[in-house]
Amino acid sequence: MTAVRRDGVSADTATSPADARPAGSFALESPTDWVAALRGDGPEQTAALRSLHTLMVRAAGHQVWRMRAALPDASPGAVDLIVNQAADEAMAALLGKLHTFQGRSRFTTWAFKFAILQAATEVRRLQWQHREVCLRDLELPPAAGHDSPELCAEARDLALALADAMHHVLTAYQRRIAVALLVDAVPIDVLADRLGTSRGALYKTLHDVRVRLRHELTAQGYLLGAHGKPAPRPTAQSPGGSRTPTGGTR
Repeated sequence: MTAVRRDGVSADTATSPADARPAGSFALESPTDWVAALRGDGPEQTAALRSLHTLMVRAAGHQVWRMRAALPDASPGAVDLIVNQAADEAMAALLGKLHTFQGRSRFTTWAFKFAILQAATEVRRLQWQHREVCLRDLELPPAAGHDSPELCAEARDLALALADAMHHVLTAYQRRIAVALLVDAVPIDVLADRLGTSRGALYKTLHDVRVRLRHELTAQGYLLGAHGKPAPRPTAQSPGGSRTPTGGTR
């Protein structure tokens, strides 16, 4: 298992991604050589896998060290376990997508992204391990105080318009996802794990939320339109129950 210094970082973890280099006797400069070696068999593949794992451990160790304050247990043993688990998961993910590597960057740079993303995911999961994730609906907070009464009124007006838009153009599920990710700051990988869905599905939901809200707030005159000009705000409340300029209903 990877040795860990007293400060909690792996002994073979580089101080930055740029400093990390594959260790061992296998060190190919060309990304094509990496791909060919990892796809091959025999001693060359074994050496390539060993070097790749060393690279993954260094990258994961760097990321875990950066996020160590978020860990419930930042002891050397705990850090070592997280780093190696993240490196293993990242390596498996990379090998599963080896056919997608197009050589637009160095292979080691591409590999680092897998390890850094997986290490960050592991830290966030541990951070939220014993925390409940509640999918709550939107609650309009009280308006924050401001030195300028005009700015305070404008902020309150926009907040009411946003809340009204969320209730009118979003589904209950979309609102709860938006509140969890944007208000409660639940990490998207944690939320995906708790809901039994994927990050991609949640990103799609969040994209739809933003598109719908921007369209609605633009139509209500709170955001600039396509040509950089604000749309005219609706006039005062009519007997038919249309919305007011603040976005509320009477």
